[in-house]
Amino acid sequence: MKKLLNTLYLTSPGHYLSLDGENAVVLDGEQEIGKVPLHNFEAIVSFGYRGASPALMGACAERNISLCFLTPQGKFLARVTGKVRGNVLLRKIQCRVSDDPARSLLIARNCILGKIYNSRWVLERAIREHGMQIDAERVKRASAFLQEAMVPVRTCEGQERLRGLEGEAASIYFSVFNEMIQQQKSDFVFKGRTRRPPLDNVNAMLSFVYTLLASMTASALETVGLDPYIGFMHTDRPGRVSLALDLIEELRPVLADRFVLTLINKRIVNKRDFVKKENGAILMDDDARKRILTEWQERKKDTITHPFLNEKVEWGMVPFVQSMLLARYLRGDLEEYPPFFWK
Repeated sequence: MKKLLNTLYLTSPGHYLSLDGENAVVLDGEQEIGKVPLHNFEAIVSFGYRGASPALMGACAERNISLCFLTPQGKFLARVTGKVRGNVLLRKIQCRVSDDPARSLLIARNCILGKIYNSRWVLERAIREHGMQIDAERVKRASAFLQEAMVPVRTCEGQERLRGLEGEAASIYFSVFNEMIQQQKSDFVFKGRTRRPPLDNVNAMLSFVYTLLASMTASALETVGLDPYIGFMHTDRPGRVSLALDLIEELRPVLADRFVLTLINKRIVNKRDFVKKENGAILMDDDARKRILTEWQERKKDTITHPFLNEKVEWGMVPFVQSMLLARYLRGDLEEYPPFFWK
């Protein structure tokens, strides 16, 4: 159970919600583990299948408290809301901002600033922890480039220019990504980012984990009442969660890339987990996917201090925090969208 920005998160699959007067009661089996006044919250999010009593759902609807249900893995299931809810107004604002190039750019720039900043600190962490095993000078040059690359991003005046700066920074970052592979180096060689299809073992894992991160972020956006398909940098396309793709930019290096490196360097995966198709595409087998999903769920439980809230949160909660912060910015409660800066 965790309270963040007037939202109550129930992260245990065994939790059940009931109503006692003006309070939400959190039960684990028959045991009461918490009681919180409903007037403290704008939303309640439950990760589990046990659900909530009809009385509590009715009380939340009457008080305009959004009650969201997700699977324990974070997949969005449903939202219960009352007759009047600000989500419609929020989505109208989202649509207006998405249609306004100048306002969209303000959000997109901060997402890319977060991505470049976090990419740099992934490299800095590698230098600090493995400086004797890697080409430290080469990695330092890439880190210095990324530091300088943030300057024009802060002031760029158009989406195309922003995409160009992001692409250049990503190219430099991935040019030294192979240095951070410390184990199984002959089986996991990374020469550059390839997609659709991935052409090596590392790219196969990166694509898979990016998909997991995008799905988790789309659920987070649904939870706060935003439309994950209406983005500010990634263009609208049927079936594409453009806003989720915007938000994961800043989380890719620290949450996805470092996770893939851990899988390789701790030998959680090996070359036997991959199959090469006739067209050159590299695919993971089912056992590898299950193993990665298990490790992913464990990684999401690791705790960090959120740099903006200065509160301890699990990694798996970070997309939900960022979604809430974006919603607050769109409503006018924050002067700008604060990207996730990890260090």
